[in-house]
Amino acid sequence: MLELSFLKTNKERTIQGLKIRNFSDEALQVVDRILETDETRRNAQVELDNNLAESKRLAGEIGGLLKLGKSAEAEAIKSKVATLKEQSKDLESTMKVASEELEELLLTVPNIPHHSVPAGKAAEDNEVYQAWDKPLPSLHPGAMPHWELAKKYNVFDLDLGVKLTGAGFPVFRGKGARLERSLINFFLDEAARAGYEEIAPPLLVNSASAKATGQLPDKEGQMYYVERDDLYLIPTAEVPVTNIYRDVIVDEKDFPIKMTGYTQCFRREAGSYGAHVRGLNRVHQFDKVEIVQIAHPDSSYAQLEGMLAHVSSLLDKLELPYRILRLCGGDMSFTSALTFDFEVWSAAQERWLEVSSVSNFETYQSNRLKVRFKDGNKTRLAHTLNGSALALARIVAALLENNQTPEGIRLPKVLHSYTGWEIID
Repeated sequence: MLELSFLKTNKERTIQGLKIRNFSDEALQVVDRILETDETRRNAQVELDNNLAESKRLAGEIGGLLKLGKSAEAEAIKSKVATLKEQSKDLESTMKVASEELEELLLTVPNIPHHSVPAGKAAEDNEVYQAWDKPLPSLHPGAMPHWELAKKYNVFDLDLGVKLTGAGFPVFRGKGARLERSLINFFLDEAARAGYEEIAPPLLVNSASAKATGQLPDKEGQMYYVERDDLYLIPTAEVPVTNIYRDVIVDEKDFPIKMTGYTQCFRREAGSYGAHVRGLNRVHQFDKVEIVQIAHPDSSYAQLEGMLAHVSSLLDKLELPYRILRLCGGDMSFTSALTFDFEVWSAAQERWLEVSSVSNFETYQSNRLKVRFKDGNKTRLAHTLNGSALALARIVAALLENNQTPEGIRLPKVLHSYTGWEIID
């Protein structure tokens, strides 16, 4: 969540940032409510401190008065101390209520967008940051979308997934399963070469972890919840991997901390229907390799550029046409300050498919996580970043469609050593 100190000293910047995120005038009133609630809390704290100091001073007088035989005066002071104690209880209650309300209000405020984030309400308002400037794949007559190729070559089975679990849970088979595993290994190997430590995290997290990275309360309806154990299936490896450093004071010399993790990811994706979500375009369970960084605030945007270059290199090696979008204020996640989406061209569907989001959260997550570092005598919040490198379902869809030939699906050269074969036929 936002640092209260930032909001107090940057009220107008906060309001302008929320306008970029399309907050209404009514919704913007939350800023004043936060400041008023904080003032209530601080005033109660000052009064409480004064009461406690006065109680201590008066208590010190009582003994002396009793020794002098001034019992009536001592009793009067005891009465004052008792009154101050009752007032202190009320002030403590006021502080507690105000502190709880303050945190609840702060949790409703998204991150303030970076100055480069364009205004806009939805995906169609996103800015093309890097366009694809080469010819797009041209397919042979009779080319198929990936869900038809899957049936022809027995790559994955959607109907079997419905039988075993439900819609949105594909079953990969034969060469399809091997392709999936090959891509995971390729992505992990590339991340390791780029200096990322591999992490194999749990697929379930507690509410503290989900809250720390911003999934709760913002995305509660999108996550699968195990009520009996009060645990959540992860929507991305970002959640457990970033939480490794929750409540940790990092040594500044260790920046940037670079981690990668392969996990299966689970998302309800409620309300997703229509032709654009057929096949692997929108599923409830999918494989993904995530890259996560914890960085010094002064260098986090340089690290973001490095992450963009890393994802670009993966797509270049997979020989997939792609473009990079800078997301507008209305399409960014709740926690992000700046997000770039990578989209690959799906030749048979003739549309772009999102395969990666790369984001800098600045201090928004780290304020919840309490991941800090010592800067001289001062303790500061680190910056957190993450990105998909890559999400596999749509990568598989694009690979199948873009590389289909009358003889079969020819895979890019970089995968041959992983799969052990060059063509799905």
